Amino acid sequence: MLEISPMQENDRSQWDKLVREYMAFYKTVRTDAEYDALWQRITANREIHSVGARISGVLVGFSHYLYHSSCWSSDVCYLQDLFVDKESRGRGIGRALIEHVAWQAKLKESPRLYWLTHSSNEVARALYDKVASLAGFIRYEKSLV
Repeated sequence: MLEISPMQENDRSQWDKLVREYMAFYKTVRTDAEYDALWQRITANREIHSVGARISGVLVGFSHYLYHSSCWSSDVCYLQDLFVDKESRGRGIGRALIEHVAWQAKLKESPRLYWLTHSSNEVARALYDKVASLAGFIRYEKSLV
């Protein structure tokens, strides 16, 4: 049975394994200190929120999300990270995580939920095409460090 609920302190070791797999997928290297800092932020549940997907108490997926203002509205919801363990994919867990975040955003009266993914992430895009509309925007990024 699938359970989705906020991340708890006792999820740390399972979350750590999953989030490192997620970052490896995107070929992104982070330090242990950065993982520690993110964990502190998501368990504080103030500016960054996180929910975990659990099957029989085992964490098999997560999402990190936040709210921010935009020029045209306040409290837009951005789903920044979504990951499901490879062995657990294809069972509706990703969709359930998205729907849970959407439900939280509706409770907050957010006008919109959005997220990004890499154009090459065909598996994720197959799901996203079923649950949302592709807005057509292209993202540019300029490093400031």
